[in-house]
Amino acid sequence: LVKVFDEHGGLDKWKSMKSMSYEIEKVEGNEKQTIDLNNRREKVEASNFTSGYDGKEYWVEADTSYTGNPKFYTNLIFYFYAMPFVLADEGINYSKTEPLEYEGKSYPGIKISYGDGVGISPQDEYFLYYDGATHEMAWLGYTVTFFSGEKSEKRSYIRYNDWKNFNGVKLPNSLTWFKVEDGKLIEPRNTRNFVKVKISEDAFDDATFEMTAGAKVVD
Repeated sequence: LVKVFDEHGGLDKWKSMKSMSYEIEKVEGNEKQTIDLNNRREKVEASNFTSGYDGKEYWVEADTSYTGNPKFYTNLIFYFYAMPFVLADEGINYSKTEPLEYEGKSYPGIKISYGDGVGISPQDEYFLYYDGATHEMAWLGYTVTFFSGEKSEKRSYIRYNDWKNFNGVKLPNSLTWFKVEDGKLIEPRNTRNFVKVKISEDAFDDATFEMTAGAKVVD
């Protein structure tokens, strides 16, 4: 895992960064996400809602077309996007897992689980798969337990195959989710492209993450 971190710029470089922002391309208008890397405060600005986490409260301001769950969505895309570095957070357990096979290539894997009470969904599990020769991250498997609170055997998979260097840190230009049948990867399902990526040693002002005037707190 350390070799994977090193291939992507190294943990020391990552930990020197204080802020990150990017936009996700969408037909209805790009969605901008702004993150404080020290404490994971976040602000999300989309076409039909603005949401955030100010370090204490989750909040959202949305029109009637919004059907999302802002607490579930907070840091969700960031966590996928900031791989593999978020897997160096405290409270994580590491173990080996079976390699992932796709199109005749085998990708070694590392299983990630969490200690009790770590994060909102400590029952989540992640499976990082990397290129055995270069140690570049290639795939992520994951489970979702936010709504049930119980461990799940259903894994989703994201392919990482479009990396770019941003201020010394290797981050993905795109993420591709795959269709899965009987635990096997079938074909690409959808891709999210990331643009206007910025990662910096400078922190955002606290006001960046404050509730907007028309927002409400989410329980």
